[in-house]
Amino acid sequence: MPLWIASLLGVVEGLTEFLPVSSTGHLILADRLLGGAGAGDASFDIVIQLGAVLAVLLHYRALLRERLAGALRRDAVALRLAASLLVAFLPVAVLGLLVRRAVKAHLFGLVPVAGALIVGGVVMIAVERWLRSRPGRDALDGLEHVTPRRALLIGLGQCAALWPGTSRSMVTIVSGQLTGLSTPTAAEFSFLLALPALGAATVFEGWKARRELLAGGNGTALAVGLVVSFFVAWAALASFLTFVKRRGVEPFGYYRIGLGVLILLFLR
Repeated sequence: MPLWIASLLGVVEGLTEFLPVSSTGHLILADRLLGGAGAGDASFDIVIQLGAVLAVLLHYRALLRERLAGALRRDAVALRLAASLLVAFLPVAVLGLLVRRAVKAHLFGLVPVAGALIVGGVVMIAVERWLRSRPGRDALDGLEHVTPRRALLIGLGQCAALWPGTSRSMVTIVSGQLTGLSTPTAAEFSFLLALPALGAATVFEGWKARRELLAGGNGTALAVGLVVSFFVAWAALASFLTFVKRRGVEPFGYYRIGLGVLILLFLR
């Protein structure tokens, strides 16, 4: 894979991983636009997500240190957050192992991605408008409000993200909103949930496809994709949180619908 393509994919991955627009869907679209020049390898697309995982670690390093120290002291708030992350991670971990091959064989295409983009966009807009129609609703702000029960519902919602184009960020944020969390809190929990969810997927896929990923000098391209995705995701993370606090996620719903329609009209 040429290094400029690896760099471009790193930008796409880093920019879209935490936006509710589907990084996997955008990587598949990038492959089509690049004429399939090695960019659409599903294993490569999954493994460079490690850059985004490292960006979360860096961005939330103070919070993670504080909660780890609290867990060692058996602090109730820290232990509840750790339990919530584990509960939210387990459903997608189990289902992902069961359907991994079928997803890679049948759903890594433009038509499935376009359908998921459109449906997800409609869901985002509908949920945001429904929440705004309830002015008396007090959304819960702060990670201390993420209980294992809410986390289980978010984790079940996350399973939908196994369909490329759906967006792990989108379904976890929307699921969090529906459990009563504020949009910024749902987004922050979604980012933290990326640590076990994306971390496990990256390690598993990297090990399974290690020979192909490192063959013929591709290791350099993989390293470039990882580094670029890390820096771009780090920048995108803080910017997205600021945007969500002001505007919510509805604008991303319109973007998803427009992109999905364009794919169906011109690229399928």
